[in-house]
Amino acid sequence: MGFFSFFLWLFILLLIVPLSNVLVVRAFTGTYGVNYGRIADNIPPPESVVTLLKAAKIKNTRIYDADHEVLRAFKGSGIEIIVGLGNEYLRDISVNPDRAVDWVKENVEPFLPGTHISGIAVGNEVLGSVDPELWEVLVPAVKNVYNALDRLHLTDKIEVSSPHSEAVFANTFPPSAGVFKESVLPYMRPLLQFFSQIGTPFYINAYPFLAYISDPEHIDLNYAIFLSNPGIYDAKTKLHYDNMFDAMVDASYAALEKAGFGKMEVIVSETGWASRGDENEAGATVKNARTYNRNLRKRLLKKKGTPYRPKVPVKAYIFALFNENLKPGPTSERNFGLFKADGSTAYDIGFTGVKSSSATSSHLSIKVCGLQGLAQMAFAALVFVLIL
Repeated sequence: MGFFSFFLWLFILLLIVPLSNVLVVRAFTGTYGVNYGRIADNIPPPESVVTLLKAAKIKNTRIYDADHEVLRAFKGSGIEIIVGLGNEYLRDISVNPDRAVDWVKENVEPFLPGTHISGIAVGNEVLGSVDPELWEVLVPAVKNVYNALDRLHLTDKIEVSSPHSEAVFANTFPPSAGVFKESVLPYMRPLLQFFSQIGTPFYINAYPFLAYISDPEHIDLNYAIFLSNPGIYDAKTKLHYDNMFDAMVDASYAALEKAGFGKMEVIVSETGWASRGDENEAGATVKNARTYNRNLRKRLLKKKGTPYRPKVPVKAYIFALFNENLKPGPTSERNFGLFKADGSTAYDIGFTGVKSSSATSSHLSIKVCGLQGLAQMAFAALVFVLIL
């Protein structure tokens, strides 16, 4: 009897242990989220943003730091938020486990459980970037952050991840040809190995917009923005694709398979379409941004998979919540917002937004100045009244 009990216990343990992290740590509710970037001086205060997200029924968001004002504002909202540990911290944290513990104690632990911090994104688009020194420190930094969470008994609540850009791939067309760059693999494989052990998905920033503006003569705009088009046929998998977004996700799955991680889920950490751009940024118009984001939202809310992974619903964070007027770079970088600075929708994709009561009233821009507090209270009051 004792012999049987031992093996019964061992069998149950084997069933539970490998799946514990995957089942408990879930940083995404549903399939639709939004990135809350804040490189701007005219966007609403965090308290009003929470009201806006709740009115739009957006349950998932990502920020690119761990701003305490934002985290306090999200307390009690029920919105799941992934915080970011910036690239500038990676070198220090990769060689200093205690620094990782201090960072978590300062920027995460004090806000739990009131604020639903569901994940920490360690770095952003590190592999494939122009700074190879960061490639070397990414895995040690990720492990130290995870170990810090473990020491604080938070690994069953908070996921550790690291989003990538399309620069990690050597090829993505057709989707079955997706493969990581040879230069990236020595750093990608150990990262994926660790993520597979702790149940973290592969996060990719996938922008059909960027692909289209890089080659508008050969890429069908309709294919990029979910409109009717002939699509593409992948001869290897015998699958048809009628939009580039699905093709990008499946190219990620193909690359993961070739690297030995075919069971890892892919989540899109950023995607979007600019409503304005420079002369050389073809397709950056309000019409195209509205079409892409409206059709993407409809596609995500159906909770469908891709042609290659039909049983795995696609999840994505849209970039971005607001236009960010202080972002450097081309004009498009400052015009990815779903909402304007006054809380009204930038274009109609199904959100009501928060609109001024008069068509001729001025924008409720909230700038960093002596009247900031008054402006913030006025905006918050307007949001509250109009939502009711």
